[in-house]
Amino acid sequence: MKESNPEAEVRPSLFDRLTNSTVLKLCVILILVLFMLIPLSWINDLISERKYREHAVGTEVASKWGGSQVLSGPIIGVPYIHQYNSTFTDDKGNVKTELISEKEFVFLVANKQEVTSVVSPEYLKRGIYQTVVYNAEIDLKGDFQQLDLTNLELHDDMLLWDQAKVFIGISDVKGLKAVPVFNYGGKESSFQLRNSEVDLFENTLAADIDLSDRSTILDFHIGLDLRGARTFTIFPTANETSIAVSGNWANPSFTGGFLPEDREVTHDQFTASWRIPSFSRKFSQQWKKDTGRLYSVTNYRQYDDVYASYGEYQTVEASATIDKATEQDMVQINFLESMNSYQKTSRVAKYGVLVILLTFTSLFFTEIVKRKRVHIIQYVLIGCAMTLFYSLLLAISEHVGFNWSYLLSACATVILIALFIYGITKDRKTGFIFSGILTLFYVFIFFLLQLQDYALIVGTLGVFIILAVLMRVSLRIDWYSFDRVK
Repeated sequence: MKESNPEAEVRPSLFDRLTNSTVLKLCVILILVLFMLIPLSWINDLISERKYREHAVGTEVASKWGGSQVLSGPIIGVPYIHQYNSTFTDDKGNVKTELISEKEFVFLVANKQEVTSVVSPEYLKRGIYQTVVYNAEIDLKGDFQQLDLTNLELHDDMLLWDQAKVFIGISDVKGLKAVPVFNYGGKESSFQLRNSEVDLFENTLAADIDLSDRSTILDFHIGLDLRGARTFTIFPTANETSIAVSGNWANPSFTGGFLPEDREVTHDQFTASWRIPSFSRKFSQQWKKDTGRLYSVTNYRQYDDVYASYGEYQTVEASATIDKATEQDMVQINFLESMNSYQKTSRVAKYGVLVILLTFTSLFFTEIVKRKRVHIIQYVLIGCAMTLFYSLLLAISEHVGFNWSYLLSACATVILIALFIYGITKDRKTGFIFSGILTLFYVFIFFLLQLQDYALIVGTLGVFIILAVLMRVSLRIDWYSFDRVK
């Protein structure tokens, strides 16, 4: 009778050695982390979709309230009759000459102008979405000097002084709460929308003024009660422009081409002032003929550290006689949120792979230390739970705000995974330790969100310390003994 060999009975097969290999398990975990990029990309797509929806609702609200406003002017326009001969061929082939008369304007910008504005931004909600709108009380004061016709090849008798007008620009006239009035020399004249006469601005308003004395020397005052959304822009046209803006907003962003000379920003208010000479102005103090719009606004920056969103405006073709001004020739103030819940959720999602990788690594070390096998399916379930955290964060933040949403989502995810680990290991201490590790990860990510200038260096140092701890723990593990099947 053949004797049995006990050593041969316990010798592991090739399959057993492969399935219990630490190296193979680690490779499978790394592949699983890569596969987790797929649901994370779905989460990012969902965040982008909700973010786009919020922007669309904000744009719709702004279209009814008043959009991003650009305030321009005032500019005096004095009409004159321009006559010239036009040669044409009639139906019989005869060449004829006809005298053509057209009404043109001579334009004069203000000499000095003071713009004082008190802006009151607020949130306007529609459903679960909100956007920033504002009311602005604006005073424009200044003066005009005498129109000099010498270099324009015109003389006083050619101008229709009694039909003179003054023009201002409001990019969205729907935001006007009352008809603006031009006060000058004890007289006043109401502005009307007359885009058919001249096209200096996006929407050009005109008021009739009587210059029968052939003098443009006058002081003026204009009061505006204006509504807008997100951005308030002032286009300085005078030879010297002084601007003072104040409001109840904690985080205004001063963009455009000029930074304020003086500014003060507190937790709920701001004040800012500018003094802008005409040296960088792209048009002269006076000119003749309507050469089209003086500026071309192509976009307004909406601050977002995750993505840059731009509200597009119609681009005006360049003129051969007058260069078009852009946002870099304007004073611009943005009243956007520094970072809303969608932007914060998007930032958190960027750390998704890192958190999953660190969690799987911690679970793998727990598996080694406790000598308790964790099946790859259980890794998948834990990964799905961690991915679901971002969906919970997005959904809850739309109703209760980001901070509370982060707390509720993190607590739910940590408790779920900790209970699952306890069910696998049957060790309450292990469950508590793992919940502490997950809590540390989520607290660390939340702490990074509060930083802006130092987020990169703090995040890098944090990951470096975590890696150092894992390296230290790995030195106390007998990796070869774990590969032996018991």
